[in-house]
Amino acid sequence: MNILVIGGSRNIGYYASLRFLEAGQTVTFLLRNLNVFDKDEKIQSYIAAKKAFLVKGDALARSDVQHAWASAAANSASGVVDLLLFTVGGTPKFKVLEGFVISPPDLVTHSLLNALSTLPSPSTKVITISSTGLTHSSHAALPLALKPVYAYLLASPHRDKVGAERLVSHLAGWPWKSAEDGEPVDEVLDSEGRWKDTEGLPPAGSLSDSILVIRPALLTDGECLAEKKPKKSYRVSEEELGGWTVSRRDVAHFVADAALNKWDELKGKRVSIAY
Repeated sequence: MNILVIGGSRNIGYYASLRFLEAGQTVTFLLRNLNVFDKDEKIQSYIAAKKAFLVKGDALARSDVQHAWASAAANSASGVVDLLLFTVGGTPKFKVLEGFVISPPDLVTHSLLNALSTLPSPSTKVITISSTGLTHSSHAALPLALKPVYAYLLASPHRDKVGAERLVSHLAGWPWKSAEDGEPVDEVLDSEGRWKDTEGLPPAGSLSDSILVIRPALLTDGECLAEKKPKKSYRVSEEELGGWTVSRRDVAHFVADAALNKWDELKGKRVSIAY
């Protein structure tokens, strides 16, 4: 499998990429800083083996994303990119009155719009990371103690991810009920729907069998329980799980398993993952 990873310099994208590389796949990283892996012996060994490739660019720049697609295609004998793993998340800064804030406020949505409007083929598999607690119905299913955390501390990044989910729902042909799901704020995705006319954006519903949205519970830096303690591993469901946390390493474990082993079962779905 030939894979383009956007947002893979750290966290879920990085851990999932290592799993792909360990499984013999080819991975191209779109990175703002090409030096990020200079001291990473694992990644360097895959670069030397011509299994990992680094492309400089910013996902907020459409031309950079187009270049990343072309570079990833050139890194495979088939000339085809089989999978996009999109895990852009940004590094939020804390503000007393606003909680954790990301800049720009549409970082994830804008980057994903660039990636999907330059998608080389509607058959290219897409895995994108979202979050639980984004919509009204999902927030209602959270454990009581987590509700203020999501409503205050994570309000800014979650507004951005609502925009990303609205975009994906349009392309996958999933219903979006404003009363239950809410609507993205204008600074993330314009309410008049002009984003639907973005050049190159696939038609509504055309990605129904080629996209998977993963909604993790509150993320931690814990170990991968799926490997070390399988009986206490994560749960996955299309329904709300009401879980507290899940580690980034376990989400990465699920990403790789979904792409390599369970795609036919999971394609076209939105799933929650939690302990």
